Amino acid sequence: MIDGQGRPPTIATRGMVATSHPLASAAGLEVLASGGNAIDAALAAAATTWLTLPGQCGIGGDAFAVVREPDGRVWTVNGSGYGPDGGTPEFYRAQGLEAIPLDGALAVAVPGAPAALAALHAGGASRPLPELWAGPARIAERGIPCSAKTRDDVADAIDAIGADPLTRAVFTDGGRVPIVGQRRPQPELAQTIRLLADDPQSMYTGELAQRCVDALIAAGAPFSGDEWCAGGDVEPEDAITLRYAGTVIHQTPSPSAGWMVLHQAALLGDDLGLVPWLSVDAVDRMVHAARVAFEDRFALCGSDNGGIAQILDPARLAEQRMQLADDPVTEREFAVTGGDTTSLVVVDDEGRSVSFIHSLAFTFGAKFSVPGTGIVLNNRLGRGAYLIDGHPNEVAPRRKPLHTLNAWVATDDDGGLVSVGNTPGGDGQVQWNMQVLSHLLDHGLDPQEAVAAPRFTVFPGSDADVVGAQPRLRVEDTMPEGTRAALAERGHDVRVHPAGAIGGSAQVITVDPGGFLLGGSDPRQEGVALGLE
Repeated sequence: MIDGQGRPPTIATRGMVATSHPLASAAGLEVLASGGNAIDAALAAAATTWLTLPGQCGIGGDAFAVVREPDGRVWTVNGSGYGPDGGTPEFYRAQGLEAIPLDGALAVAVPGAPAALAALHAGGASRPLPELWAGPARIAERGIPCSAKTRDDVADAIDAIGADPLTRAVFTDGGRVPIVGQRRPQPELAQTIRLLADDPQSMYTGELAQRCVDALIAAGAPFSGDEWCAGGDVEPEDAITLRYAGTVIHQTPSPSAGWMVLHQAALLGDDLGLVPWLSVDAVDRMVHAARVAFEDRFALCGSDNGGIAQILDPARLAEQRMQLADDPVTEREFAVTGGDTTSLVVVDDEGRSVSFIHSLAFTFGAKFSVPGTGIVLNNRLGRGAYLIDGHPNEVAPRRKPLHTLNAWVATDDDGGLVSVGNTPGGDGQVQWNMQVLSHLLDHGLDPQEAVAAPRFTVFPGSDADVVGAQPRLRVEDTMPEGTRAALAERGHDVRVHPAGAIGGSAQVITVDPGGFLLGGSDPRQEGVALGLE
């Protein structure tokens, strides 16, 4: 099969890597080619994206992964951080705030990425981190030429970046948008990467951790330091699962949004494959399922209140399926925005797979850098936590805000690998992951077709900064015009966007009936799937 971009899927037999940047894919493939496993390759590729996609991810962000072992066992890591110990609603309101800021020290949660990477490494890597991260450290030291993607990311956030002298010095040209090809060495970041490779816990205890906490406190954030130390405690967890279209979908658990993919799958049921692909009936059903998931997230979910178990209760799901069949939901007011995240997938020659995703939340996170480290910190607290009295996701001391990140793997009933994938894109992630899964499992598209297919997005969802925005259905102009018109006739406020403007960078690897690996990398970004024959 050939996708809409004219590109066939990548085919391999001995391993494959798909990421959103060619250098990251090459870094992972080099590890596989030299005998490393999928976890080794994912760790090398992830650290490379700190340099190739610095607006999307970094040491100061969060990360999640789901791993499928050769024996069929599936496990996950959850690298999401706590809010500050002094982060009470009263603290923020005393600053005259109606919402947690999106930029600066008050937006920051404890970074979970280093702890997640350490747990991933401990769970099954075959090579030491100093070896796997030597390449990224060298790239940071020398500097990587600015790409068009990074230039555009800086342009999008130039005002906020300019407000922080350290971030401004690294990523701008004297406060101006950098020129593509301009090389900017980051020796402090290189030193930090080497330090973390030797001891990932140094992000949470010791001199590096103290630098982070001191910088935040000096800027007015209510961290005690104790919550920072606690953020380094990440252990493997079981995946959450649901049967869909003859497979078992394994997803990352709370506070990841993985449950929302399972929620949509449960509402759609096993007969979506009987509905023509991208027809008005298929899109309409998926849109309504997404709206229900976002409504339930906003109404019921915090990271620590049990709301997800309530939502995924089989009896409740059955009732919601009946309600959707009889009276589809109308558009309600809550919000979805894009996100700046990057993700990757790897499969090795033993059939071990890794789906990995990491993020700073918004572009360049809080636009707040820690002196002497090269670390840009996330704005996950500002993006994810609410200042809404009594809400289960209300900001609270030592509470993790709800997350947009999620990663998945699909297996057969015996644990055999069927497909592994993910996508960045804020609250678009859970929608686009469901769409890609349906393309693959319901309609038989190959991975490249699935990641390049016309995309649609329920807006709004539930990000803190846009709760209450006017509802829309955003569709790419590659969706058939007849489908768009029919959706409008059914009452959707359809807004058409150029192909690629909605966002996302989906990565997928599947196993075909002959045992070949087929890979697809989203043409909406610069990524590529590479394999070993």
